[in-house]
Parts: sequence; C-alpha cells; structure tokens
Amino acid sequence: MGRGTLREIVFHLPASWLGPAGSGLLPFYDHLTTGVSAAGHPLRLVPLDRAALAAQVAADDAFHIVNHGRMAHPRVLNCGIAYIYPFWNMDPLGIRAFSSIGAARFDPSQIDADQARPFFRKLRQRLVGARASRYAQPSDRAALPENCIAVFLQSEAHRTVGETCYLDRWDMLENILQNSVLPVVVKPHPRDLDPDTGGRLEGLQRKYANLSVSLCNIHDLLSVAARVVTINSAVGIEAYLHRKPVILCGQSDFHHIADVARSAHDLRRLLAAPPRRRAYDKFIHWYFAQQCLSTTDPDLTQRFLARVARGGAAQEN
Repeated sequence: MGRGTLREIVFHLPASWLGPAGSGLLPFYDHLTTGVSAAGHPLRLVPLDRAALAAQVAADDAFHIVNHGRMAHPRVLNCGIAYIYPFWNMDPLGIRAFSSIGAARFDPSQIDADQARPFFRKLRQRLVGARASRYAQPSDRAALPENCIAVFLQSEAHRTVGETCYLDRWDMLENILQNSVLPVVVKPHPRDLDPDTGGRLEGLQRKYANLSVSLCNIHDLLSVAARVVTINSAVGIEAYLHRKPVILCGQSDFHHIADVARSAHDLRRLLAAPPRRRAYDKFIHWYFAQQCLSTTDPDLTQRFLARVARGGAAQEN
C-alpha cells in the first residue's frame, strides 16, 4: 500500500445479502459502507466464507470486517449486533461473550452522570416502557410472584452458550432451587423447542414447590424479580435497565456490574449474600455509547475508521 493511499476495507457478509438477488444490507452496514466509500476508502463486499477467511486475509494487505466473526488478527475487526439494536460490536476478538469488552475496565467515576442518565432513561423507555425485546414478547400480563428469583434459560446446544458455561443450565437451576427461600420463576428460551427441556422442567416442578415456569413477557418478570440468574443471556443487560441485580453463570462481556458464579459453591454463596449497589446508568452508557457503535450515530463512519486505525488484535511483524 503506497504512502497516502487509503487502505482497502473488505466486508465479509452473508452471501444471501449480496448481489442483485440478495436481500440487501442491514441499515448498519448500509450506513457504514456509504460513509467509508465517501471518505475515500476502496471498498469490497464479499460473501462470508468462514473456511477460507484466514487465507483471504493473509492474501492481501486490506483491512477486513467479519460479520459475526471471531477472528483475532491485526487487520480484522469482528462485527455483530450487541444485544440491543441499534448497537453493534466492532471488536478485535469477537462479538458479545467473546468481545474484548469483557476484559476492559469499567470505572464508574470516569463516566459523566449527566450523559449517562438521559441515555439510560431513553433506552429504558424504548425497551422497558414498550415491553419490547429482541424476540417477540406476549402482550398479555401474567400473574407472577413478587420478589422472586427470575431464571432465564439458554440452550447449551447453541455453540456460543456451550463454550461459555461455568455451570450448565440444569446445575444452575437445581442449585438455585435447593438454596433459595424465594419463589423461582423460569422462563425458557423462546427458540428452545427441545421437548426434553419441557420434560425436565415438569419434573423439577414436581420436586420443588417453589418453582414455576412461565412464557410471560420478560419485562413483566424482570419487574417483579428480586434478582436475575442466567448463564450469559442478553436478558442480563435488559435486567440492568430494570436496575435488578444479576448473577451470571458463564463468560460474558457485561459482567462488570453482575456477580459471577464460576462454580456451584459460588452460586450458593451469591444467593445467600445481599446484592450490592451498582451504577446501572453509568454502565449502560459505558457499554453501549462508548464500547459499541450505533447505526444512528452521525459520527458512525469517523468512529469506525478510528477503530480501523487502531488495528485488530495484535501488531503485525
């Protein structure tokens, strides 16, 4: 690459989005590629081929953006929705649980409260006020026990969950049921259609009188919960919008104001301890406004190019 020449940026995107017959780019990529092109960078959109990705990156000196990627390379950033639209990870290590945000230091004293509070309120109103979430939620309000422990299940069959568990979901749930005097309400994952999940939950309900299972709107459950337990579900971040204490039983990039149980002993200890105070508004601002990129940010292109200039996961030799 000659001096003064802007580096080419290659976007590796799903083939189904590209070409005349494709469904088109999501707004984030549409805004970003338009801005990058206007800034003078050569640009290519190529079908994402994970098997060939390493060879493709090695074959040129371009900078590469990988949709839903998990590739650590000096000329690669990985991109994906960061739990809540319109925010996206643009990260040197991966997205969500695998992002570098997990290792970043969150210092509430360095966050401007006058910026954090209105940001928090706006996001809370959009999701909590509208009872909306990533997946469609029931509009009917369910009768739920006040001051319960809300447990949000995921399926370890999903690769990124199975790789990040400290406890599997059944060990997590049994330890909660055995060590809580509070009612426990479990919400299965909406995409978990495995009949074994329902069968095991029915068996646990027969064994534990304090367990109920609900398909309710998540915000109705979060609003009555004393605390929330999950492996690393995005519901953990939505619980922060309710200012509810969270226990995580898996690797996460939003663990900074949660309690983290890496063993059954940890989980029992945390359930017995009173929740500590947390800077929910400052964390939400730090995570989404500072660590992520937003589709609606007028400075999206400039913030993206600043990340490209910093480079990916390591320095090239």
